[in-house]
Amino acid sequence: MGETLAQKIIRAHLLHGDMTPGSEIALRIDQTLTQDATGTMAYLEFETMGIPRVRTELSVAYVDHNTLQSGFENADDHRYLQTVAKKHGVWFSRPGNGICHQVQLERFGKPGRTLIGSDSHTPTGGGIGMLAFGAGGLDVAVAMGGGAYCIEMPRILRVNLTGSLSPWVSAKDVILELLRRLSVKGGVGKIIEYGGATLSVPERATITNMGAELGATTSVFPADEVTRAFMKAQGRETDFVPVAADADAVYDEVVELDLSALRPLAACPHSPDNVKPVSELGEIK
Repeated sequence: MGETLAQKIIRAHLLHGDMTPGSEIALRIDQTLTQDATGTMAYLEFETMGIPRVRTELSVAYVDHNTLQSGFENADDHRYLQTVAKKHGVWFSRPGNGICHQVQLERFGKPGRTLIGSDSHTPTGGGIGMLAFGAGGLDVAVAMGGGAYCIEMPRILRVNLTGSLSPWVSAKDVILELLRRLSVKGGVGKIIEYGGATLSVPERATITNMGAELGATTSVFPADEVTRAFMKAQGRETDFVPVAADADAVYDEVVELDLSALRPLAACPHSPDNVKPVSELGEIK
């Protein structure tokens, strides 16, 4: 029996545990990211471990959230993040460089790698075939020190995409349709694995980013020729490796989604799964 894309990456990074859904597994983590709203505590925790240099392939500290300098607090945090990054071998992304999960995808992400970040939208990396998890700051600190990331083995939900997006319909409508069907609890304890219709990497990243709103452990697309072209455009074609599910992979659940049938959607107050067609909303402020 073949394996899903997520199962392949998990098996390649499994340090111990049983890949039965619900069982605890420990994963080796290749990359980490932090942002300035959560990173200060993560690096203070890392420093208490007494480890001189990070033990990941790559760790990045982003300053992208609290950039308003109305008091001394943010400035102090940013100075600390800059110095702790230099001291321990962490890349430092200064204010203005861009949003953490998007820059990570474009500049550092690699298909088939694992990533955890102290930002709930870290799963954006799934747009290029990474297994990327949003995690707590202490989990990130442990991973930077070379420790394992422990989670319950998720179930795998396959979303088969067919057809193509109509004019005025975007990738955001794909994830909103899933939220409408499954609710904000529909992804809890699951990895959502997409396949079928060809979407661009920015479209894929939009969908994996908002898997967080489904409550999913993470979301992932295969790394294919579209991914290769994207990484080539970023000057990083050498970082590309193809990753895909086996043709005979077995999934815990399967959802069919016809892109051609989608119409523009919007999430209404006060929940991301309160989704309605734009055509029904009328004139609202």
